[in-house]
Amino acid sequence: MRVADRLEAEAKMTVHNLYIFDRNGNCLFYNEWNRKKQAGISKDEEFKLMYGMLFSIKSFVNKMSPLDMKEGFLSFQTSKYKLHFYETPTGLKFVLNTDLSVSNARDSLQHLYSNIYVEHVVKNPLVPEAQTLDSEIFCSKLDSFIKALPFYSPRAA
Repeated sequence: MRVADRLEAEAKMTVHNLYIFDRNGNCLFYNEWNRKKQAGISKDEEFKLMYGMLFSIKSFVNKMSPLDMKEGFLSFQTSKYKLHFYETPTGLKFVLNTDLSVSNARDSLQHLYSNIYVEHVVKNPLVPEAQTLDSEIFCSKLDSFIKALPFYSPRAA
């Protein structure tokens, strides 16, 4: 594949990045697939800002909702991207940023948690708890999973 073709294909990919936070706001994992613009701050500062924003949005949504909500905050979008949010019963938070064309990634995030995170992190005695994830098998399985998502594929021109 020519470099120009590869760059054009990458520009059409719709998954930008993924964060995984523990219940205390520590970023356990971060990866990028097609992030064009960096925040201009350290990754640690970015992680703190992202977690703080999630905490604030969740609180706002729960307080302002006219009805009792089982699910709470699921996603939000800007003019350039959509943030998808999934929180496990144990307080793990999965945040996936995608293109606006992705309507709902909740099932994908649930699958990622139950079939990849639980199987390759929780059930793996070699992966220490409450630390950043640097498991090669987890990273490999995650990358394969993300690249197989229907909304990861290049969009039609």
